[in-house]
Amino acid sequence: MAEAAGLPGALMAPAPPPLVLASASAARARMLRAAGLEMHCQAAAVDEEGVKASLKAEGATPAQVAETLAELKAQRVAAKYSGALVIGADQMLSCNDVWFDKPPDRDHAAAQLRALSGKTHTLWTAVCVVRNGSRMWHHNAAAQLTMRALSDAFIDAYLEAAGPVVTASVGGYELEGLGAQLFNKVEGDFFTVLGLPLLPLLDFLRLNKALPS
Repeated sequence: MAEAAGLPGALMAPAPPPLVLASASAARARMLRAAGLEMHCQAAAVDEEGVKASLKAEGATPAQVAETLAELKAQRVAAKYSGALVIGADQMLSCNDVWFDKPPDRDHAAAQLRALSGKTHTLWTAVCVVRNGSRMWHHNAAAQLTMRALSDAFIDAYLEAAGPVVTASVGGYELEGLGAQLFNKVEGDFFTVLGLPLLPLLDFLRLNKALPS
């Protein structure tokens, strides 16, 4: 006789593994939640500047740095969440072999925009999923962005209008907002530019029963 409350326990589908985003990035969290993911967010305690400096001294590429940091963040947080799928991500910006980081203040953001003005730069984005200390999957992607020539007056007006977001993203812009006005050409996946190769990640999560397929 069937159980009154539905299928017998032996036939019930297992609960999907919990998801954790190893990041303090509000943009990445918004992206995943907008795609229907339920997750916990936990910033990873990683000395990013130290790792970047060490890897650069060893001759690592920006793509390699992004991948290393993405996995390191996921590994640090995975140690606290047994059984969870922990998502780590990182992004590097390079222009003419110069690496750019999140600007610490408005003056540095202005200097970065002047340096990128009229040039094409590359965003290297990596995502990694770790469970119980084992790397299950990773993906690297790149996008090319050509910034139009910006006047000092426009840069000042943009920074005033954009506000604090200019210090929250590498390069001092968010393409999904006022940052779109900085560019005249973007080549590559939109989500990669925002900081997470979303579609390959969703495919992985579906294959691993963390999302319905």
